[in-house]
Amino acid sequence: MDASIAKPLLTIALGYGLGSIPFGLLLTKMAGAGDLRAIGSGNIGATNVLRTGRKGLAAATLLLDMAKGCAAVILAAWLFPIAVQLAAIAALIGHLAPAWLGFKGGKGVATYFGIVLGFSLADGLGWPVPVAYAMAWLGMLGLTRYSSVGGLSAAAVTPVAAAVSGRIDLALLFLGFTLLVFWKHRANIGRLFARTEPRVGAAKHG
Repeated sequence: MDASIAKPLLTIALGYGLGSIPFGLLLTKMAGAGDLRAIGSGNIGATNVLRTGRKGLAAATLLLDMAKGCAAVILAAWLFPIAVQLAAIAALIGHLAPAWLGFKGGKGVATYFGIVLGFSLADGLGWPVPVAYAMAWLGMLGLTRYSSVGGLSAAAVTPVAAAVSGRIDLALLFLGFTLLVFWKHRANIGRLFARTEPRVGAAKHG
């Protein structure tokens, strides 16, 4: 296979493979907490893991979902530097739509943050963008106690922060990611408008 084709394909495979690891599902099964897809919202992310009552598992899921996005970018920057953005795209899509779970994955907030961290560490993005992401995420979560509001706020500020930092290329990439995250949260957005969205600690939805 021609190298000009092989490298992008390998980059996509690397990103998708890492992104599609369902850490929440694996951790809850290994801990004897049951099938996460049959609990709460059925989502495989950290918020739904929290509904099992295992705060440690939820924290581990959050960190590992971040780590896989970060790792995809860093490894691609090392192995295939001209195709780093492809790895980032593949990692987020892998998390949102893992093939081995019937393309029913998480909502992308932690993995998106990991990807932003990866670009800061390996592609010169700098730290204002991940700091803005974290502040919006944690700040709005703490203010409203809605996990979805925290995640959506973080996703919304990230393309703007990247543009302000002078990385228009990443601002456009992150805008696409933000739209995907909003799409995955469309049910949450509907519940927020209907005032039926559960706050962190509730036992339903996601």
